[in-house]
Amino acid sequence: MAEFRLPKNSRISKGKHFPAADSVSNVRKFAVYRYNPSSDDNPRVDTYDVDMDNCGPMVLDALIKIKNEIDPTLTFRRSCREGICGSCAMNIDGGNTLACIRANDELKGDVKIYPLPHLPVVKDLVADLTNFYAQYASIKPWLQSRTPPPPDQEHLQSKADQELINEPAACILCACCSTSCPSYWWNSDRYLGPAALLASYRWLVDSRDDATDERLNELEDPFKLYRCHTIMNCTQTCPKGLNPAKAIAETKKMMVERKH
Repeated sequence: MAEFRLPKNSRISKGKHFPAADSVSNVRKFAVYRYNPSSDDNPRVDTYDVDMDNCGPMVLDALIKIKNEIDPTLTFRRSCREGICGSCAMNIDGGNTLACIRANDELKGDVKIYPLPHLPVVKDLVADLTNFYAQYASIKPWLQSRTPPPPDQEHLQSKADQELINEPAACILCACCSTSCPSYWWNSDRYLGPAALLASYRWLVDSRDDATDERLNELEDPFKLYRCHTIMNCTQTCPKGLNPAKAIAETKKMMVERKH
C-alpha cells in the first residue's frame, strides 16, 4: 500500500458498515477512505456492500452507486468517465489509477479505495492538487516561439518531429505518476515530479519552440530535475501507458549534451 499523509497525531480507524439488503445475492464490499478535515479528528474507512448485479463494470460506477443509493455524503471527483480528464484519479487496491477505467472484474476480494497518496485531503477521496498544478504552471506549458510563421500559414512540423511530442502531449495531468513517486513524497516542495517533468519534455522536444535553453536553465537545480532516482513507479502506474521516467532521462541527457 502506498504512503498516505495523515493529519498530525491521527490514525485511520474502522468506520461504518453499510450492509446490502437480504434479497441481494451478488454482494461486493468496497472499503472507502473517509475524512473531512473540518469536522473529523481522524480518518476512517467505511465499508459498503454493493449489489454487483445492478452496478456498472468500473470502480467509478460502484462509487457513483454508493453515493446515489447508499451514502450521499461520500465525496470524490469525476467527470468524463472515459479516461480523458483525469478527475477520478485515486488509489485502488494499492495502486494509483483512474476509477473510470479500472474494472471491478480485474480486482480480487474487497476493493480498497483511498485518495492519491501523500497529499493533503480536501475531503474523502479528493486530494489537494494545488501544489501539483503550481508545479505544472512553473514549467511554462505553452509554445514559446520567436520565429515568425511563414506568410498566410501556421508553423509546420515534419511527421518525425510531430511524433516526438505525441506521447508526452497525451498526459492528462491526473497526478497518478507524481503521487506514486517516493522522491516526490519527500521532496514535493522542490522536486517537480514526473508529471511536470513530462510536460516540460513535451516542449523541450517541440521543433517549433525557441525557448529550449531557457527551459533547461530553469531545471538546472539539485531538486527540480535531479531528485529523480529512476524508481520507475511513475511509468508503471500511468493509466495512459506513458513513460515519464524516459522523458526525465532524456531531459538529463539534454542537460549534459548542451555543456559539451
